[in-house]
Amino acid sequence: MKQITLVCAAGMSTSMLVQKMVKAATEKGIAAEIRATSESTFKEYADKTDVLLIGPQVGYLEQDFKTKYEPKGIKIQVINTVDYGMMNGEKVLVDALNLLEG
Repeated sequence: MKQITLVCAAGMSTSMLVQKMVKAATEKGIAAEIRATSESTFKEYADKTDVLLIGPQVGYLEQDFKTKYEPKGIKIQVINTVDYGMMNGEKVLVDALNLLEG
């Protein structure tokens, strides 16, 4: 099962995107656990994360997260701004899976 965590300032705006990603994963038959959290509580999910997607509004945290978590094998990327704004869960899911395979 793939573990995908989305991070934003409070974990609220990404919650809607998570719902759309879960729907897309279900429709495609992809086994994935997808969650949203705030940047301040991510460390609680680090051991349960294969891919960390960062909301564009906190994209400035990318390098800090990469420094802390890439050595643990977590793939990290800022969510595309257009896909985030359009709440394109299917595209964000595909990007996460590509990052994991890449």
